[in-house]
Amino acid sequence: MPERTSYKPGTPSWTDLMTPSRDRSQKFYGSIFGWQFEDQTDDDGNVVYVMCSQNGKSVAGMGEMSPEMAQGMPPVWSTYICTSDVDATTKKVKSAGGTVMVEPMQIFESGKMAAYMDPTGAAVSAWQPAQHIGAELVNEPCSLAWNELDTRDVDTAKKFYSSVFGWAGETVTEPMPYTEWKLDGDTVGGMMSMPPEVPAQVPSYWLSYFAVADCDDTVAKATKAGATVMVPPMDIPAGRFSVLADPEGATFAVIKLSGEM
Repeated sequence: MPERTSYKPGTPSWTDLMTPSRDRSQKFYGSIFGWQFEDQTDDDGNVVYVMCSQNGKSVAGMGEMSPEMAQGMPPVWSTYICTSDVDATTKKVKSAGGTVMVEPMQIFESGKMAAYMDPTGAAVSAWQPAQHIGAELVNEPCSLAWNELDTRDVDTAKKFYSSVFGWAGETVTEPMPYTEWKLDGDTVGGMMSMPPEVPAQVPSYWLSYFAVADCDDTVAKATKAGATVMVPPMDIPAGRFSVLADPEGATFAVIKLSGEM
């Protein structure tokens, strides 16, 4: 169902952008997706986070990097996986060989989160919902449609995510090797091996896909607004997709769903 009121633990449930310029990112994503933005403030009135919405439903978030953060990390879209107990998930991450980058922390009344690096070098986060369940709209233009791990070590990733989230990785070889993450038999995401042409300095990463009504039209809007095309529009069984880097350098994908995803 496109509208969501809850997520089963182990399901990707949210994505957010860490950007060096919240204003520039809002202008860009507003121009290509038509999102509305609502500032989340602390007790002193400082903006600490921005909710992005489509048709009145929360679909993604944005946070602004401090100057110190911007010196040490690139802009990035992060994948959050729902958990009923973020503290227990964090213990599993440590036992499975992952690295805890942000220890479990309470985010006001919204919920509790933690951030990790898996053993293949990809950053991933966990979200224990309270008032904020995650994305309230999915698989509809312009909302989150898919989360995919691009990694240099598929076998290690399978072991890690199976241990932490209970996923099974089912791999097909045609038309290209691709793994679907399964949770109790339901597909919850994907994984592929990093293409050999990707520079060695690019780490493994989670890629967020956003559904769109027209892939080619969205790519044209994005390039006009300053985006870089990483993968030109192409057809796959799930639909027509493209991978882009926004003007700040954060990578994301757009897809016109065929109904098979």
